[in-house]
Amino acid sequence: QVQLVESGGGLVQPGGSLRLSCAASGTIFSINVMGWYRQAPGKQRELVAVISSAGSTNYADSMKGRFTISRDNAENTVYLQMNNLKPEDTAVYYCRYSSRGEDSWGQGTQVIVSS
Repeated sequence: QVQLVESGGGLVQPGGSLRLSCAASGTIFSINVMGWYRQAPGKQRELVAVISSAGSTNYADSMKGRFTISRDNAENTVYLQMNNLKPEDTAVYYCRYSSRGEDSWGQGTQVIVSS
């Protein structure tokens, strides 16, 4: 089983930036997909961005141009660089790992965008 630990959340002013990290440990298959999802209060969890072990990426339309997902396969870590943050980006951000039928989630990291 894969364990995921997110970090990097916090309070930021509108227009600011944050970089989230998610470190995976355990039995990690070389072919996998990792990604970020978020859940705002009172809303369903939604896709932010995903990246395959080969480097292919997919973004939710509202995040394109502001958010960048990347990964370090040697460190089993995925990152989310978030720029020009808006109050509507306030949410708990979750990391996800998927491979060979396994689907693991992290505990989440809170991002609050407020002045």
